[in-house]
Amino acid sequence: MTASAGLTRTFAEADPADVDWLGGKGSGLARMSQQGLRVPPGYVIGTAACRSYLREGALPDGLAGEITTRLAELERRTGKTFGAGPVPLLLSVRSGAPVSMPGMMDTILNLGLDRAAAVALAAATGDSRFVADLIARFHAMYAETVLGAFDPGEGIDELVAQVRPGDDAGEVHDRIWRACEEALAASDGESVPADPRAQLFGAVEAVFRSWNTRRASTYREFHAIPHDLGTAVVVQSMVFGNLSDDSGSGVVFTRNPATGEPGLFGEYLAHSQGEDVVAGTRTPDPVDRALAPGLLDELRRTCAELERAQGDVLDIEFTVERSVLYFLQVRSAKRTPEAAVRIAADFLAEGEVGTAAALRHLTPEHVRQVQRPGFDTDEIDRARAAGRVLTTGIGACPGQVSGVLVLDPDRAKERADAGEDVILARAVTSPADLHGMIAARGIVTATGGSTSHAAVVARALGTACVVGAGALVVDGAARTLTIDGRTVAEGDEVSLDGAGGELLLGRISTATPAVATGALGSVLATAAEASGCEVLVRVTLPADVQYAREAGAHGLVTAVDDVLAATGHIDGLVRRLLDDAEMDGPFDRVAELVEQEFTPLLAAAGDLEVGVRAIDLVADEAREMLQQTAVTTRHPELAMPLGRPALVRAQLRGLARAAAAAGRTSGVHLALRHVCDPAEAAALRAIADEAAQESGGAVAVSVGAYLTSPRAVAGASRIAAAVDVVWVEVRALQAAVFGIPARQLLTAEPLDGYLRRGLLAVDPRTEIDQVVRGLLDGVAGAVRDGRTVGMRLSGEVPEEAAAQLFGLGFRRFAVDADGARPLVLALGKAAQTG
Repeated sequence: MTASAGLTRTFAEADPADVDWLGGKGSGLARMSQQGLRVPPGYVIGTAACRSYLREGALPDGLAGEITTRLAELERRTGKTFGAGPVPLLLSVRSGAPVSMPGMMDTILNLGLDRAAAVALAAATGDSRFVADLIARFHAMYAETVLGAFDPGEGIDELVAQVRPGDDAGEVHDRIWRACEEALAASDGESVPADPRAQLFGAVEAVFRSWNTRRASTYREFHAIPHDLGTAVVVQSMVFGNLSDDSGSGVVFTRNPATGEPGLFGEYLAHSQGEDVVAGTRTPDPVDRALAPGLLDELRRTCAELERAQGDVLDIEFTVERSVLYFLQVRSAKRTPEAAVRIAADFLAEGEVGTAAALRHLTPEHVRQVQRPGFDTDEIDRARAAGRVLTTGIGACPGQVSGVLVLDPDRAKERADAGEDVILARAVTSPADLHGMIAARGIVTATGGSTSHAAVVARALGTACVVGAGALVVDGAARTLTIDGRTVAEGDEVSLDGAGGELLLGRISTATPAVATGALGSVLATAAEASGCEVLVRVTLPADVQYAREAGAHGLVTAVDDVLAATGHIDGLVRRLLDDAEMDGPFDRVAELVEQEFTPLLAAAGDLEVGVRAIDLVADEAREMLQQTAVTTRHPELAMPLGRPALVRAQLRGLARAAAAAGRTSGVHLALRHVCDPAEAAALRAIADEAAQESGGAVAVSVGAYLTSPRAVAGASRIAAAVDVVWVEVRALQAAVFGIPARQLLTAEPLDGYLRRGLLAVDPRTEIDQVVRGLLDGVAGAVRDGRTVGMRLSGEVPEEAAAQLFGLGFRRFAVDADGARPLVLALGKAAQTG
């Protein structure tokens, strides 16, 4: 077996499209290499090797030989020698999962330094202090990452600083290495191997093991990333940003990841390695001010070309070694919801990429998040005037939130689990803080820039974040935060503006902003046109109609019991349903209430279609509101859709009068829930025809059926033939198929626990089950026959479920108000990728 056919591939021979095998980092490096960019040469150990290692606890057969072969090839390619002179080859060993997991797994840099290599490198560079710095960096990183030990490095930085460029390199190596080993021994760590090949194999295994660290597993669980993917390992020749003053490292985005503003955005740190930039321990400079003009022009030009080629906003890591630019990584950029909206809108307007590419990285969750409330404008102005601004840092992820100040990630999670809103403040965050960052509503750090760990993770979480607030002094022991002499204790309330960068004392009220900005509106208009779908929005009061219109509603849905509850009539309705005398009559009072409360709603709706669900006495949500048990015990026939035809007639009568009073002559229908037989549909049609004759046909209120059971859906075509409109309640259908209460599809437990235990193959909250898809495929036949059939959705509609329904052929949907925009986007994306 040749190396290229086995467990490793060079950047030149790899297929960049094979992300599952190469991982995201390896794929990006292969693509850039094959495009002719200046990429330090290297190779990738595929994800299959990681999966084998995690199963067997040892490197797979043949991998050691391939690593040795690849190392020899790399020596020939670079003209350098691993572990020796005249020019030593040093390596970076980095993780690279198929799905980006920034900062969650391990990296080892400057690998390959033994005494001979150190002497040769000092001779080649003329700088023993540089070599001393590499030795200290490598030893600390290897000790922590591979050995799992804490290397305090006490006094090591001072020792390195004392080295002069012309000092004897062998003596420098011995002194720094010995000091590092002594510090490591004091922390009960085993020794870092001096043999470069042992270092390499140890590093590869460490990267494999890092797939199963707590922080990596937590990240995957939060982002719903499968646990069985494994990580690739990228082994690459080092270039040195810490070599000289005309060297450095940086991270740039092809557009601002916080706002979406076009143009190169990022940071550069002279005389540094990449870890210094992303770790947040030093605050870098803006790249457009810190990088030499010629290098900046090259970087801008290359980044623009990469963005056009990949059709996405990119996160690019680079190093400058003695004024030569090298590219070390390219990946899709994490971005805030606000930035994602603007980027999609700009991509569509610029026309450089297709609609599918423009929409690909905007998610329904992004749209949900931009609908979040922000600080009340007057109150924030008063807070600033009163001197409540504690400090200002770099806005890394927008969002305006208030909560109690917490300085420790464990306590942040505890308090958040107890129901408190938490603002987590740290000097600097690390992957070990992830659980607290997930729990927090806002994050603030004293150091770091917009590409630091805190900023990148916060953008991935969509959590308000401020970094680089240099005035903050975090005292973990005292549990206090000090800012320019002012002290805030853990537990005090603070407010955070993740866009403007302000941290303020005290809680500030929030207000819902106008969401339908030009950027979001243009994106959703494109998505709606692409899908050709109708989206109806749930409303209850006339005031809700304008919000629905702004969300792009093609129509409205509501319910008689919801409207009567919101207008204060539900108790009277229940009393009448419990009144035996009323039950024997025509329910005139019900008709009067429907006419009274629906007239202004229909008037506000104008020419929008309005679907009205009839009173439902067996719905989960009606259990308390309608005193379900008392009413159906007294009158069990009310548990059936047509148990009391007079009640249906009354609602039809009242709705027809309301439509007439609102000037409506069409576009209104009353739908009966839980219809499951064509005979019921036929009886409903007869009632509607009688009602129309009684009114003289002046106003035609159509009738429809809500299907909630497998039997109803199986007979959907025959039911649809008898009525005007059919709605399939997807949540109710899923619940019925799984045999669980529908309300449990809107909660975390017990389904989360069930899924963790492997007791269900499908999460019914996010994916349409195969059995349900089979039933719905039959319903799609009614759509093809020209029947008006829609999918009634509730809660947050997952993108995957929307795509499945679109793929089955459904083009008509009803959704809660906050779900309208996310659904329009999901359907538009489904139309582009289906």
